[in-house]
Formats: sequence, C-alpha cells, structure tokens
Amino acid sequence: MREISLGGLKVRLTGGTDGKGGGDGPVVMLLHGFGAPGDDLVPLADVIQVPRGTRWVFPEAPLSLNMGFGDARAWWIIDFARIQADREAGRIRDLSGDVPQGLSLARDRFLTFLKELPRQFPIDYRKTIIGGFSQGAMLTCDAVLHTDYPFAGLVQLSGNLLAQVVWAPLMPKRKGLSVFQSHGLEDDILPNIGAERLREALTQAGLLVEWHSFRGGHGIPELVLRSLGPFITKLLG
Repeated sequence: MREISLGGLKVRLTGGTDGKGGGDGPVVMLLHGFGAPGDDLVPLADVIQVPRGTRWVFPEAPLSLNMGFGDARAWWIIDFARIQADREAGRIRDLSGDVPQGLSLARDRFLTFLKELPRQFPIDYRKTIIGGFSQGAMLTCDAVLHTDYPFAGLVQLSGNLLAQVVWAPLMPKRKGLSVFQSHGLEDDILPNIGAERLREALTQAGLLVEWHSFRGGHGIPELVLRSLGPFITKLLG
C-alpha cells in the first residue's frame, strides 16, 4: 500500500501490479464512514476476491473530528443532538427528507477529486466501481447522481436514502446501473428501513439493485464480502 495526495484528498492505494495501485487495471474505489480513520476499509482489499490486477483506491475524508481517539474523520458533520433526541423519543431515524448542511460542500470536494484524479492516476471510469460504507456510501450515491461518469457499478454498504427531494429526480438518468446494496436488520445507526427505501427508489428509477440483508448491526460481515466479490468480478472481470 502507498499513501499519496490525489485531487486534493489523501488517498491510499493498493492492489494492481505492485500491491501499491500500479498498472492500468480496473478500479474499486471505496469511501469510509463517519468517525472512521482514512484507512478503515483498506483491509477489504485483502479479503474480497476480484479480478487479477484490480486496483483499490481509498480516499480519506477531509474533516478531522478530534474525538479524542485515533484519527476520526468525516465527509460532513452529523447532527448528534437530533440523533440523541430521536433515540430518547423512540423515533426511527429517517434521513430521507434531510439535506445535511455539509452535503453540498462534501459533494463539491469529492466531484473535484473525481475530475482531477485522471490527470494524476490512470483510471477509466467505465472500468471503475465506486461506493462506500455508511456516510461514504451516501456520498458516493450522491456523487453518482450528480455526474455522468460512466461508472461500472455502485456499492452501498449500510447506507440510507438521503435528500430524497434532490436524489429522486436524478435517479432515472442512471437507469441500468448495477448497484450492490447491503444492510443489517438490527442496524441502530442507520435503520434498515432507510436502506429499503433507497433500494425501492433506485429500483423504481430503473437501476439494477442486488440486495443483501443480514442479521446484524452497522457493519460489513463476511457473508457480504463473499457476495461482493462476484458482483465486482462480473462487472470488471
């Protein structure tokens, strides 16, 4: 693995011809979730079965949270007061109507990254699968809907429907795009119902969603990783 700066973001590269993102093979790009360090998802590259020469790109979120443990980072700041209020009131957290204050800036930063990346790193977006976990999943979904890059596929690991008023009108233009989506039935961070609403919205817009639910919480279990490998291989192999 190697760490470099690309498109204004710190990025970790692995896989490829040299184990450090070398060569011109297909790309899997994954964004970590809120509160995680930039290298949180890097170990997935060693356990997911993908075509030989596949390169892995792990961008690091630009915001440091200074939470007192590790290098916790975020793509945008979460309203913790609202989360606590919902829990105390016994309300299921519903993000579908939310347009987070920091989403627009996070989108701009990430779209700038995607625009500048090919100038510094050999990448063909037609042979690139983009996605992430939790907040990283939601940002990549937002980015895909706001661009026309010809991505091979989208991966949504424990994401949720967000900013429905913004996303819904954009979804039909991505008709036919393959999507891998997984979610835990006992997820108390981003409820499963929000993931199901995202699946329904994407499916109704004509995207091809491969859905994987599992008994568990906010995470990426081994059974999901075993299913994600064939999804990637089918699109990039």
